[in-house]
Amino acid sequence: MQLLMIILPVFLIFGAGYIAQKLLDMDIKSVSALALYILLPLLTFNTFYRNEITMDYFYLFLFSLIITAILAGITIAIGFFMKSTKEDISAMLLGTLFPNSGNYGSPVVLFAIGATAFDYAVVLMVLHGFIISTVGIFIASFGNGATISVKEAVVSIFRIPVIYGALAGILIQLADITIDDKLMEIIEMTGNASIPVVMLILGMQLAQITKEKFKVKNITTVIAVRMIISPIIAMILVMFMPIDDTMKAVFIILNAMPVAANSTMLAVQFNVKPNLVSFSTLVTTLFSLITIPICLYLLGV
Repeated sequence: MQLLMIILPVFLIFGAGYIAQKLLDMDIKSVSALALYILLPLLTFNTFYRNEITMDYFYLFLFSLIITAILAGITIAIGFFMKSTKEDISAMLLGTLFPNSGNYGSPVVLFAIGATAFDYAVVLMVLHGFIISTVGIFIASFGNGATISVKEAVVSIFRIPVIYGALAGILIQLADITIDDKLMEIIEMTGNASIPVVMLILGMQLAQITKEKFKVKNITTVIAVRMIISPIIAMILVMFMPIDDTMKAVFIILNAMPVAANSTMLAVQFNVKPNLVSFSTLVTTLFSLITIPICLYLLGV
């Protein structure tokens, strides 16, 4: 019950966003833009400015790439076994590879472990954003039949505002520039507002998902790989990661998260089975009510 109470407040905020969207039919793009261009960049700036840059960041990035490659291999193998089309495999990859570390994972880490772990979660969220903006775009492009260059994929990275917040925080820290405490309080307060806002946004996005016809085996694959196989692989990988236990726990929790909301955006943008990817987001989010408490229990939270 105690573990469920960690997840329940998160779902209450999701529910508030869901109900508000159903009743008020708000402009999600405007609310998302507020979080994307103002709140999240300030949150990442504050995190990277306050936390010393260490080799731990490199290990988080390296092992994030490793788990992405492993999950991709598993998903592609399942797809070939099921004789899925190129578009189906691409859609499944968008669901299995990218966890919802921003809207869902980071708040859960904050509620479950605390502020220090939350800082690690923000760092990992930025790294996941980097991966989805490169690997994710390649996958969506592949499923759509389009062709994008490496240059276009790299350019897409710099369209993510949180990257600038992270870079600014790192550069100012490395330059040993001290920012006035009062100004930092304002930055921290504004950045922290992103936590409930991004949770409300996910609820609003879920309110717009409709059930469409698609192959049950595809949705089953996404659920199994994203919600079961991914955290198991993460638990194995952390055995080889020279980082502290708190960071290991964060790595596992974030890789146990449901399908990322950004995956749905890519599926819609490139028209790669958007109904399958969006419904996967809804189903895995609901499924996480069972799997996340189990994951937290196994981690001793």
